[in-house]
Amino acid sequence: MDARILIAKRAAQEIKDGELVNLGFGMPTQVSNYLPDGVNVMFHAENGVFGVGPKPATLNASADMTNAGSEPITLVPGACIMDEATSLGAMRSGRLDVTILGALEVDQQGNIANWAVNRNGKWWPGIGGAMDLCYGTKKVIACLMHADKGGESKVLKQCALPLTGKACVHTIVTDKAVFDVGDGFLILKEHAPGVTLEEIRRLTEADFVVAPDFREMSL
Repeated sequence: MDARILIAKRAAQEIKDGELVNLGFGMPTQVSNYLPDGVNVMFHAENGVFGVGPKPATLNASADMTNAGSEPITLVPGACIMDEATSLGAMRSGRLDVTILGALEVDQQGNIANWAVNRNGKWWPGIGGAMDLCYGTKKVIACLMHADKGGESKVLKQCALPLTGKACVHTIVTDKAVFDVGDGFLILKEHAPGVTLEEIRRLTEADFVVAPDFREMSL
């Protein structure tokens, strides 16, 4: 299974029926394709939409109907569209139950870095609404590849990149494992199919303990 699909499918299992859910750029936008049966939620896009529906066919796409990543969307019954200032207000005021964010790095304190990398001496591309989501949402789920292309861990003792949110992440989903964030350490809950505990230890810089019910992801 493609690693990004695996992450999206497992992250979708964290969503409960009736929740109001924000999906961040990149991998998280795929989560809506893998909701478990019987789970009905309202998806939010930070550019000003509550009630994001399935991606339309190319011929039916409209430039006036997109998510915050400029991807075409449809609307479900009961959806509403608003200006971005109102949408940001909703994000900051605790109305969202869950946000699923892509990440460049996460750490054992529950910190997340997802807005910038250093390119030619400049931090790029910019923070957008992710900071508001980190502090205004009841549950933050971080999705990322467990290691970079060089095999270096992205699940760290302490983030090296500029933070998006501090001590805000509740759950981390990677292509190797699922962690909950404890008090200064991580709790390893699940491993991906075919991934061993030894491999997770080798690829994880952060301190973690293994949950008593540690098991394979059910996908």
